[in-house]
Amino acid sequence: MNAKAFSAMTQEELQAVYAHEQAKLDKWSERNLTLDLTRGKPNQAQLDLSSEMLSIISDRGDCFSASGLDCRNYGILDGLPETKKLFSDLLDIPAEQILVLGNSSLNVMYDTMVRSMLFGVAGGYEPWSRQGRIKFICPSPGYDRHFTICRTLGIEMIPVKLTGDGPDMDAVYDIACSDPSVKGIWCVPKFSNPEGITYSDEVVEQIAAMKPAAPDFRIFWDNAYAVHELYDEEVPLANIFKLARENGNEDNIFYFASTSKITFPGSGLAIMAASEKNLEQIRPIIATQTIGYDKINQMRHVKFFKDADGIRAHMRHHAAILRPKFELVEQLFHSELDGLDIAHWSEPKGGYFLSLYVPDGCARRVYQLARSVGVTLTTAGSTYPYGRDPHNNNLRIAPTYPENDELKLAIEILCSCIKLAAAEKMLKA
Repeated sequence: MNAKAFSAMTQEELQAVYAHEQAKLDKWSERNLTLDLTRGKPNQAQLDLSSEMLSIISDRGDCFSASGLDCRNYGILDGLPETKKLFSDLLDIPAEQILVLGNSSLNVMYDTMVRSMLFGVAGGYEPWSRQGRIKFICPSPGYDRHFTICRTLGIEMIPVKLTGDGPDMDAVYDIACSDPSVKGIWCVPKFSNPEGITYSDEVVEQIAAMKPAAPDFRIFWDNAYAVHELYDEEVPLANIFKLARENGNEDNIFYFASTSKITFPGSGLAIMAASEKNLEQIRPIIATQTIGYDKINQMRHVKFFKDADGIRAHMRHHAAILRPKFELVEQLFHSELDGLDIAHWSEPKGGYFLSLYVPDGCARRVYQLARSVGVTLTTAGSTYPYGRDPHNNNLRIAPTYPENDELKLAIEILCSCIKLAAAEKMLKA
């Protein structure tokens, strides 16, 4: 590898790099490759970790809860007590504040947003849809599907910078505490998508203590990667409920989590947690949608894990599969890109993504080049509201799904695309 920074290269040297990398892409394009780095999907080995769940309920005797409820029948809108306890012990949230719902936390977040639009939130406030144009704070780069929910419902998105400690809280306070049309903020507080950062204690405390201008402001706390460490050392996250309760702001929190990347994404469990005041308003609305959620699946999870320690042990097996993939990506980035001054990237301790930064103005070009030879990335700009990356330099990398040999090839191609796009830019300057 030529470790000379691109900025120090002559035009002739840049032309040589361009020609070399273009020749490599031309050869790869002849192979009709199909390599996918778009979404953070568990791979087959991860799914196989939970195969026992498919047969753990084998007859009618397995379908009764500790209270004697037949899980095959109607009832128990909130979720089985033993399932609520499982999440309570895992997340340190009182069981009475937890609703165990369907299989998708994204669906629960969407329903929560729509419910707020149609019915308002606890406290007797007007539905958000009757309050004119409303806005949401969106730390960026962030989770594209959060932004899609807002865009679908016509909610204006206000991007704020995501720092190494969490959202830029000076900006968050300036926006939330001055404008009553700002109704909430999206947060992925642990191993954030895509940066992989965990909010510092100070940031969580600031979020919990915030006094927004809107009395019906809500913090959408999407703790999707609560137990998704890649290494043995646990990465702590401050308890938002405890801190909010100390500040008299417990009603501000809507908390979401799921087992989608713990067991089976297609048939996991999703939860929502909130204050009792919030739940009193939410339960009757949910009761118009369903008589109850899949209690057999809830029981399946309880029997499989037994307790919160069972989940933690299970996640260590996930980490053993995922850690080499992340380390492979990081090692290839270092070997191919160190010293060139054309890229930097996050090296998270958990979660499902890395965030890659290329030269300003080059992310879309890198995306196009990779796609032209069969490597599909998440669309450039997706990690920002409205798809508008202000610097056109961020790409989300999802290394979890491909087999390691495919992952290695995809990252090698990606590195060539970065070099080619950077050389193109500098040759045109």
